[in-house]
Amino acid sequence: MVLEYTINEENNIQVLTISGELIDKNQASDLMRAIDELLEQGKNKLVIDIENLKYMNSSGLNVLIQLLTKTRTNGGESVIFNVNKKINELLVITKLNTLFKIVDTKAEAIELLA
Repeated sequence: MVLEYTINEENNIQVLTISGELIDKNQASDLMRAIDELLEQGKNKLVIDIENLKYMNSSGLNVLIQLLTKTRTNGGESVIFNVNKKINELLVITKLNTLFKIVDTKAEAIELLA
């Protein structure tokens, strides 16, 4: 299964929806270029919907960390929402749940960044 993503804007916040599998950083090269372009435009608030992300390994975690780092470096923030049980366990085991802001819904994520 491949990695698919969409980026939409709501209330000046970028809504990134990721689906599929995130197991190789090369899979995310287009995504990272798209995020870089948004950051160049001053769009530094990102909410990440990973409800349909079926599988992620350490390379996938690294991609999420890069997204968080890029937004924070540019004066913004990233919030993750719709985390399924499998991915949540991975975030807890790696203690990345303490690094990321994680909420249940898109509304909560957008509210955090508004």
